[in-house]
Parts: sequence; structure tokens; C-alpha cells
Amino acid sequence: MRILIILTTTFLFSLPSFAQTELTLEDAIMGRAIGLYPTRLNNMHWSGDGASIQFASPDGKYMEVISLDGKISDKGMMAESIATGTGISLERMPRLKFLDKETFTFSQKGKHYKYNTTTATGKLIATTPEGAANVDFDAGTGKMAYTIDNNLYVQHGTSDPIPVTKFEDKNIVSGQAIARYEFGIGKGTFWSPNNNYLAFYQKDESEVADYPILDITTTPGSLKTVKYPMAGQKSESAKVGVFNTKTKKTIYLNVAGPKDQYLTNVGWGPDEEYVYVAVLNRGQDFMKLIKYEAESGKFVKTLFEEKHEKWVEPENPVYFMEGNKKEFLWMSERDGFMHVYKYTTKGKLKGQITKGRWVVTQILGTSKDGSTLFVKGTDESGLNMYAYAVDMKSGQKTQLSKKPGQHNYILSPNKDYLIDVYSNMETPYAADVVDTKGKLVQTIRTAKNPLADYTLGKTEMVKVKADDGTDLHGRIMKPSHFDASKKYPVLVYVYGGPHAQMVSNRWLTGAPLWMHYMAEKGYIIFTLDNRGSKNRGFEFENIIHRQLGDVEIKDQLAGVKYLKSLSYVDSDRMAVHGWSYGGFMTTALMLREPGTFQVGVAGGPVTDWKYYEVMYGERYMDQPSENEAGYEKASLLNKADQLEGDLLLIHGTVDDVVVMQHNYSLVQKFVEAGKLIDFMPYPMHPHNVRGKDRIHLMNKVLTYVDEKLKIER
Repeated sequence: MRILIILTTTFLFSLPSFAQTELTLEDAIMGRAIGLYPTRLNNMHWSGDGASIQFASPDGKYMEVISLDGKISDKGMMAESIATGTGISLERMPRLKFLDKETFTFSQKGKHYKYNTTTATGKLIATTPEGAANVDFDAGTGKMAYTIDNNLYVQHGTSDPIPVTKFEDKNIVSGQAIARYEFGIGKGTFWSPNNNYLAFYQKDESEVADYPILDITTTPGSLKTVKYPMAGQKSESAKVGVFNTKTKKTIYLNVAGPKDQYLTNVGWGPDEEYVYVAVLNRGQDFMKLIKYEAESGKFVKTLFEEKHEKWVEPENPVYFMEGNKKEFLWMSERDGFMHVYKYTTKGKLKGQITKGRWVVTQILGTSKDGSTLFVKGTDESGLNMYAYAVDMKSGQKTQLSKKPGQHNYILSPNKDYLIDVYSNMETPYAADVVDTKGKLVQTIRTAKNPLADYTLGKTEMVKVKADDGTDLHGRIMKPSHFDASKKYPVLVYVYGGPHAQMVSNRWLTGAPLWMHYMAEKGYIIFTLDNRGSKNRGFEFENIIHRQLGDVEIKDQLAGVKYLKSLSYVDSDRMAVHGWSYGGFMTTALMLREPGTFQVGVAGGPVTDWKYYEVMYGERYMDQPSENEAGYEKASLLNKADQLEGDLLLIHGTVDDVVVMQHNYSLVQKFVEAGKLIDFMPYPMHPHNVRGKDRIHLMNKVLTYVDEKLKIER
């Protein structure tokens, strides 16, 4: 099928040609620390009454205040005053959480305080014990949950801690996130609305294999183990417990079904009577939203079910609208895009609230009367992110932000305004206030371009047609000294997996500064979001099911074809680089499409999906026994003999996400095939190499590309 190429010039980013400073690699990697990213407003929040916005001063010594009546800006609360009022040492403003107009709480070094602005006094309300982790503190009541080792504790204020669990078996873990942080799970404890109950996750990892990780910091080296359930192997068994803070007793929800099913998206009803859990089968294609009694744990009712031949992926709990105890909102991709649906607490569908070929990413809140829903979501292109006001009856939506870009929002306590923080290709960072009718109230801050004095080239967004006619969004970067009559080497940066989007209408289109550094060295830098990536709808993403690497490679090759159509691209000097899923894609492109790229650099790559973890891997590939042909085709271990060109493999030696077995196994296959490759371990680094060592990493990556493409400096 003929591939059509469409170049869009709607978005352009170019820095002044008169700038003199050249970006160094160290500058690029440490850019945020040395001020090369836009200055943001820190610690920004609404005041307790919603009449003003507060944020920390540049030196952190006080809060700046922006009022909505007359755009008055003045100096608000000072760190020195808070320190004096509470009798503590405080050099910078802490992060404040307002409980009402005159009262806020803050935390400092494991201690939690409440402060009254009228009396200018504060007091200690709770202390987190030393060694505690996963702290879940409720500022209003002073109740706190936390874990020590594998057990869960609850504490009220400064009183003695109450052990919720007392398991000596380290395989039983309470109060921590389960399912390796899949399904939107980010924590393991969930306070009820009035904090009378604490729901919590508990997992039994007895049947999960121990995975060895070498610690080289001891003499001799020692092994540490992590629980790592690989695809097709035995997984953890989950429970949901409920601790009653009055009776000090714990019950467990009476969840029926196989022990390796997933208990996701735990949520509370507003009256604390019921707990709602999205129960998902291990195959991840059948979900039931179930209602349980909080006091007894008894099953009440399955409210509804969702099925899909590929997968169902709940990521958000029930959302009860303020003042409405009989209805809740649920987010689902059932019509092909993530949208919001309204249900009664008896499980009756009242209607679909949002509709269309766009993706809802977050419920921001509702109006005071409950007639309007505020959500954050994409536009139809997937490149921009806006706030929308949606009529709960008609579904009519109003876009509240008029400026294109990627926006984030904070709804005011009175539901009348939104803090709107955004960037786009022309705007490094800006913060506005808009009302919930879509009117711009005022601009709080517009950041200066921190790269204005640096010589950087131009970035353009492009569209490439996939083989089925789907538009794919890409980004191409050229050096400032670009000359269309010359030929330039190319570095393609790829990720390619689900739950990620590399190209969008944000500052620098989301590209890290090292790409700009490399472009200025005389490269064309290219990135394409293939099918399988996020924010383009469910079918765009789920086409990869049971065949990871197939469609993604086809789309990346469409990008290569586009590059080769450009007169200034040197198709004999092309490199590809990616990390994690991008490492898988990089290696797959080098082995499944040999000769396309002369050089590949793969960081932390998946090389065989049977080595990857259950929750993510089985969603996209099913179990190995259910998809033998798919696993065999996606594996890179059986393709080592097909390598052409130069390949550098990189891995953190204590990676517990993509374990070292992936790279070790592939290196062994290269040895057996007689293929010479390069391998670079980063000792004691996990899945990502951070800190000062990242300078070494990127120097290694880019120097390798330079040397193998025979780029002369």
C-alpha cells in the first residue's frame, strides 16, 4: 500500500538566530538544575475561600498572593511567621493544604502541623514514626496510615500507633500498592470520606518467584531478591481489608473468584457504608464493578460488567459527585475512547456524559449545583489537552481554555474558577485563571524563554500516513545551521509502547534538551508516535494485542520512508535509540528489519516478553501458553543472527522493571551467532540511570552513534 506523507507547519518552534551560547551535553542533561527549563510557580494553590491564588516566592521565604478582585498582588504568609507561630525552624515555605479560610496544615521532616492565620499560631498534630513508609495522612482529622516493613499501622494524632496487621511472614504485604502499579494503582491505603474506616490492599506473594539482584556494594557481593511474577507464572493473591478506627477491628471483603484475579480501583461511597472494587480476571478481558458492605465485607451486588476481546483496563475508581449519594461517575473506553458514564448505586446506567473522538484523562469536579461536569481531555488530534465544561443532561461541552497546548488545572473550592497552567511550542510556561464559562480572568505568570541565548535549531511537527491511512504524529528537529542542499545523518528516538506519547503540543514538543544538543551537532532528530501509543483512542492503542512489535515496526518504517523522501537526509547514516519499550523497539528494528539502521542503542530492552511481568505483559500478549506464536514472533532471542550494523545494549544492573535476564539472554544469543555487539552495564542503577551518571550515559549513547556513523567533528 502506498504511504502518503503530509507535512504540517501549523506548529513551529525556532529560537533567535542571533543567540551565541552553544548548548553542551552537561547543560542538556542537567538543564532543570541549572535553569534551562522554564521557571515555574511552585507550591501553587487556591486559598481556603477560593478568593485568591497563592504560590511560593522565588526564594521560598513567603507566599505571593494574587486576588481575583482587581488583580491585586501582595506578600502573603511568611515562612518566618509560620516558624514563630509553631516554634520550629523553617527556612522555606512548606507545602500548604487549606482546611478552611483561615486554617491550613503542612508537614515538615515527618511532623505534621496545623496553623491558624487569624491567631498566627500553630501546633503539632501528628508525627510519622522513623522508618515509616507509604504514609497516608489526613490533614482534617490528623489520622495517619503507614507501613513498616510488610505491616500496616494507623495512628491518630500523636497517640500510640495501632497495628492493623501483624504478619511475621514477609510474603504477606499490607498497605502497599499491588499489581506492580498497574491499573492506575499508585498506593495501598484508602481513607473513607470521614476517616472512620481505612480500606487497604493486602497481597500474598508466597507463590511468586524470587528474582535475584546482585549488590556489588558489599564485600563479597550479596544477593537481594525481589518478587517478580513473569508472564504465565504464578502471581500474587490480593485482598482488600477494611479497618474500623472506632472498634479497632479489621474485616476483609468477601471477594469471590480465582486468587490470581486483580482487585483494582478501590473506592468509597460518600456515606462510608459501601466499598466499590473493580474486579478484573487475570486474562484482563472481563471486569465487574462490585459493591461490598464496609462493616461486614459482605458482597452486595455486581453493578455492571465490561468485556472486550482484547483487554479491559480500569484505571479510575468510582467518582461520587458532591451532595449526591445515589449516583456516581465511571470512566470507560467501551465506546472506543475514554469517556464518563453516570450510574446509580444500584447499577443502573443513567447515561454517557461525554462523547466523541477525544479522550477524557481526568475528572476535575462538578459545579455547585451538580449540573455541569468539568473534565480534562484531549482534542481530536490528541496533540492538545484542555479543560471542558460538560452539561450533565445534554452532554454539550464547552472548551474552557482557548490557547492551544498541554494544560493542567486546579478547580477552585467554590467551583467558579480554574488555575490553568500550560505550555505550547511558542510558550515555555504560563499560568492563567479562567472561569468555568471559559472566560480568561487574568494571567498570573508567563515565563521567559530560558533558552533565548542559546543557538538551537527548528522543531516541526509532521504527519506520516500508516499503511491503513491512519495519521501518525511525528517530530523532526534540524540544526540552526541547516542547509537543505546538504546531507545529514539521522537519529531516530523511539518509545512506541502503550501509555506513552512522545509528541504533543507542549514546550519543545516534549523533547529533552539532549536532542537539541545532538541536532546542533549536525543531526536530524526524528520521533514518531506509532499506533499503540496513548491519547488517540482505544483502537489506535489495542491494535498491538498479541503481536507486540508488528504494527509498531510497520509505523516506524513509515517514518523511515518519510525521512528517506527528504532530500537532505543521508539514508546511509541512520541510527535508532530508545529505552525500555523503546529499547525493545530499537533492538527489534535492528534484528527484524536489518539494514534499515546502521546503528542502534537500546537501553533496558525487553528481549523476550516471557521474561516480563504478568500484569503488563499478559494484558498485551496474553499468557505464553495462550499465544505461543505471538511470543515466538515478538522474541528477539531467535533473531540474533540477523543483526547488521552496530548495536549497543545498556542496562542498569539492579533493574527490577526490565530485569537483566533480558539483556544477558540476548548477549548469549549473539555469542552463539558469532555476532559482535557492545554492552554497557550501569552498576547499581535501576531501570533508569539518573543523577550525574546520566551525563555519562548520554555521552556514551551519543558518542557511540557518532563513532559508528563515522561522524567527524
